[in-house]
Amino acid sequence: MNLVIRLFFFLILPQFALGQINLDYENNLNENVFEVVNGNKISTIYYDRTDAKLVERTASLFAEDVERITDIKPNVTDSLNNLKGNVVIIGTIGQSEMIDSLAKKHAEFSVIKGDWERFVIKTISQPFDGVDEALVIAGSDKRGTAFGVFTLSEQIGVSPWYWWADVPPKKSDALNIENLSFVSDSPSVKYRGIFLNDESPALRYWATEKFGGLNHRFYEKVYELLLRNKANYLWPAMWLPTAFSDDDPLNPQLADEYGIVISTSHHEPMMRAHDEWRRYKGGAWNYETNKEQLQAFWKGGIERMGDYESVVTVGMRGDGDEAMSEDAAVDLMQTIIADQRKIISEVTKRPAEEVPQVWAIYKEVQEYYDKGMRVDDDIMILLCDDNWGNVRMLPKKEDADYKGGFGMYYHFDYVGAPVSYRWQNVTQIERTWEQMKLSYDWGVEDLWLVNVGDIKPMEFPISFFLDMAWDVEAFSPNSLPEYYVNWARQQFGNQDAEEIANIIALYTKYNARRVPEMLTPETYSLKNYREADRVLSEFKHLLQLSDRIYNNLSENYKSAYYQLVHSPLAMCSNLNEMYITAAKNKLYAEQGRASANVYADKVKKLFYRDKELTRQYHEDLENGKWNHMMSQTHIGYTSWNHPPANKMPPVSYVQTHKSGTLGYMLENGSEPDWGGFSVEGDGLYSESFSQFDPINDQHYYIDVFNRGDAILDFTITAKNDWIILSSKGGSVQYDQRIDVSIDWDKAPKENSIGEIEISGAGHNYLIEVPIRNISPKVAGFIENNGVVSIEAANYTKKQDAKDAHWEVIPNLGRTHSSIVGLPMNHESQELDENTSYVEYEFTLLGDKDLKIETYLSPTQDFLKNGGLKFAVAVDNEKPTIININKDEVKPDWEYAEWWTKSVGNHIKKRVSTHENIKAGIHTLKVWLIDPGVVIQKFVIDAGGLKPSYLGPPESLNKEI
Repeated sequence: MNLVIRLFFFLILPQFALGQINLDYENNLNENVFEVVNGNKISTIYYDRTDAKLVERTASLFAEDVERITDIKPNVTDSLNNLKGNVVIIGTIGQSEMIDSLAKKHAEFSVIKGDWERFVIKTISQPFDGVDEALVIAGSDKRGTAFGVFTLSEQIGVSPWYWWADVPPKKSDALNIENLSFVSDSPSVKYRGIFLNDESPALRYWATEKFGGLNHRFYEKVYELLLRNKANYLWPAMWLPTAFSDDDPLNPQLADEYGIVISTSHHEPMMRAHDEWRRYKGGAWNYETNKEQLQAFWKGGIERMGDYESVVTVGMRGDGDEAMSEDAAVDLMQTIIADQRKIISEVTKRPAEEVPQVWAIYKEVQEYYDKGMRVDDDIMILLCDDNWGNVRMLPKKEDADYKGGFGMYYHFDYVGAPVSYRWQNVTQIERTWEQMKLSYDWGVEDLWLVNVGDIKPMEFPISFFLDMAWDVEAFSPNSLPEYYVNWARQQFGNQDAEEIANIIALYTKYNARRVPEMLTPETYSLKNYREADRVLSEFKHLLQLSDRIYNNLSENYKSAYYQLVHSPLAMCSNLNEMYITAAKNKLYAEQGRASANVYADKVKKLFYRDKELTRQYHEDLENGKWNHMMSQTHIGYTSWNHPPANKMPPVSYVQTHKSGTLGYMLENGSEPDWGGFSVEGDGLYSESFSQFDPINDQHYYIDVFNRGDAILDFTITAKNDWIILSSKGGSVQYDQRIDVSIDWDKAPKENSIGEIEISGAGHNYLIEVPIRNISPKVAGFIENNGVVSIEAANYTKKQDAKDAHWEVIPNLGRTHSSIVGLPMNHESQELDENTSYVEYEFTLLGDKDLKIETYLSPTQDFLKNGGLKFAVAVDNEKPTIININKDEVKPDWEYAEWWTKSVGNHIKKRVSTHENIKAGIHTLKVWLIDPGVVIQKFVIDAGGLKPSYLGPPESLNKEI
């Protein structure tokens, strides 16, 4: 069976950044294919020995990729002797004589000459004597050549994650590629890379066991991974006591051979690892008191760098990733950078402006920039997010032509306030797209760098970040759902790709609501909106789906699927269940339920299940290949720093009555005080549900529970024939949930109160059932007991303006999707009849004063113009302009209450008030003013809003 690869290099889908691939298995070949491997016909791979070392390595890796597909490895040669038949020619323009000779005859090659990281893939018939057909992969530079080769590898069926996630190649007896001629563009972002950070204990212990440390054998795997993902830049691991160049001199040498640009992190200037200062006893990390020692230290870093392609970090922060001083000492910082540039020039024998440099304005260093400090215009300015995925500052439009350019340092992993998040992938690619597209459109296009922690389990967002950096314009809100599908197909084939994509999209969404390290038993409400049970149900539904997919997958895909999808989902589902179970234990213990003890035992079981899932990942997966990779502690955080060991949440056991004892709890209603004396009466103690109405047709529950050891017999009786109960009683050891609803055909009109009686163990209790049986004209989202909840994406009407408009980003947000203003760099809009807006129709069932809570993504004031704004109004009232950054004052932004709350919750809420709104149908109108405002949902509080983490689920939306 022959595998014919048809390569369609145009931007339909952003899967490979270059285009879409169709894989067709055909028995009959035609003359329009290049046969890489076909029976006895095996192409030779040729490269020029005078070309860069990277090209030789790439040629060998491509031969290995062909072998992964066909089990046949082509010969790789740098000799022109005896070249015949079919030849794959790999080379760089200006570095390969054969490529240069072809460039004289084929214009495609000349088009890319001298450009940054471009490539041509072209089939040529009879290019030289003795050669029948050639498949030519030519780069404008050495990395362009490598990216062309790995693009081809990716499309023939070798995933960039073939080693790092054990993704199997797509096997075939033969490999044939349809004739083509493709010329790539340069990447959107010049430097694209990752930062290995916070890498202990997971990555470090794994690398020590696997390679003997963070040495060149380890980094060779990292460099290859970067190239296969079309990246070119690395901040190496630096968690103490790691020092990239000092630990193994082959680390930087091999990086240069692989074409990977090495730089150092925001607090490691001049190509020196932070731990080197300790190792060589440099003394005080203080430029005012220890200038000579620091200069000698930095000079050594530049000397060691030599001719390796690098970007030198300049500036200085305090010792140990801290602030250098309490106040931004601008004059001192300017002196430091000027002296560093002198060292660079003296050592390299070149003007400083010819050596790439970057100044990272991370955390408090931004204050220097805010105070007006500027650096020489050849130095790149590396802007930063707030460590939680929210961009802090972007260039002004007047800075668009800044010569040195701008970069962005982003985070998928972080150690710091309010709580470190390192264990699992908690990144929604939709938020990454929105923030990085925002950055790009405001001129950040020279460096995209992302903190990925240990690499695993961040495989999916790494792919997305680097694909987007390669071709920003290939991505749009509408393409994001398809990215999940294409990525799933790449790793697992076509089978179940859409379902797998849905699992990835949703489990990352659920994790992004609250990072696992910040979860507590109090996170989700047990009493309001069935929130905790809904969260648990969502996880369990996904896990059941994933179980089915895993069990039905071909054996060769199971390891990759377990790593990339199933394991993180299973671990996070278990963790959420453990905390919700602990919350139930606490509540049920307070109520004296016998089941509190059952839930205490279950918490312990789930806690040890977490340990077992980790053991399976470490020991059973790939015969221990990934041992230590999931060893990061994640349970029991009490501060920003990780605990020394996972610690189970506290549980309580209760001493129950010997005999069965009746208790109950109402959903959305008042609750008896089971510690008081009122429960001793018969029929005198009455609780009440929230009101039922025929429009919402509510179903509420009663939890009947046993407070004793013996089986409890109970009856539950509706005293009105219009009250529907799912049970009339029974025998219960622990708990039984009973559904309560209304038969509206039998119910009395207008307002009325019915009753339910619960009897058991010698006691009986009355429960009020209030109804409001009216059917007014309604439209849109309907009030339910004083609340209207609306997901922002579900607008009723939309008006686009000429220069800006609201657009939906599917799946972005904690509960549904979001709206954002496009284009990302639009000018602030004046409110008039032409301004872009969305409208939401809603119905109130009574006259109310309203508070409207707008749920927004926690975007920072990146323009530094006093805050980002939008406007709202109900009906025809005057618009209320809302500043989403109001009162976000930061003497110390990392620990400011507003910041820790917004990033911890992954949401910020802004409230507007609207008085004397009459019962009936109304319109909520929302105008676009400033760029960067991302709205997730609206909660209209008409007097009935109850506390919860995610807010009320979306209201009923219909017309009668």
